[in-house]
Amino acid sequence: MLRTKLSNILNDVNTLLLPMVCFGCNARLNRGEKLLCTVCRHELPLTDYNFNVENGVDRIFYGRINIKKASSFLFFTDHGIVKNLIHQLKYKNQEQIGGFLGDWYGQILKENGFLEKIDYVIPVPLHKKKLKTRGYNQVALFAQRIAEHIDAEYLENNLIKTANTRTQTKKNRLSRWYDNRSLYEVIEPQLITNKNILLVDDVITTGATMEICGQTLKKIEGISIYITSMAVVT
Repeated sequence: MLRTKLSNILNDVNTLLLPMVCFGCNARLNRGEKLLCTVCRHELPLTDYNFNVENGVDRIFYGRINIKKASSFLFFTDHGIVKNLIHQLKYKNQEQIGGFLGDWYGQILKENGFLEKIDYVIPVPLHKKKLKTRGYNQVALFAQRIAEHIDAEYLENNLIKTANTRTQTKKNRLSRWYDNRSLYEVIEPQLITNKNILLVDDVITTGATMEICGQTLKKIEGISIYITSMAVVT
C-alpha cells in the first residue's frame, strides 16, 4: 500500500514537471488517462466493422484482389482526432500510439470472435532507407499488439519493400499501382505456405498499397489473406 502511494506521488510530481497532454486536443491528461483524454477517447470514430458482416473496407477491394475479409478500426477524415494521432505516430516519434491502438483493437477482435484463426500477422513494410530515417515502422507495434491478442505470430521482414518511393498520399489509384506493382517481395515463401495471413497497414485510402502487397502474397500456394488497418478514409 505504501509503495503504491509513493508511486502515485512520484507520478504526480513527474506530471507537474513534464505534463502529458492529449494527442487529440492537447489538453492536460489526468491520472489514469493515457495518450488520449477521456473526452477524445469517447469521440474516436470507431467503425464497428468486423470480420463477419460485409462492410465498406470489403467493397474497396471487390474485383481487385481475392481476399477472405477486410476491416478497419477507425474512420479517417481530413480533420479530427484520428488524423492527429496518425500524424503524431508517423512524423513525431510517437510510436507508442501504435501500441495503444493495437491493444484496443486487438481486444475487440479477440472478443467478437469473427476473425478466423490467423497464423501470421504481417505489417505493410517500409523500405530500409525510410525505416532508417524514421527509426521504426509505424504499423509494427499496432500489428504486434493485435497478434498478441488474437494468439497469432507476428512476422516482420519476410514481406519486404524493394525500392524507396516518394510519398503516395496524393497519387491516384492507377499511378500508385504502377509505382508499387514490383516493389514488394517475399523472402521465405515456405514460412507462409497454406497459412492464414492478416495484412496490416496504417491508413487505407484507395487500397492500392494493400492490393499490391496482397497480390505479392497471393503468389504463395494455399495462402488466405485478411486485411485490416488502423483507419480507413471515409
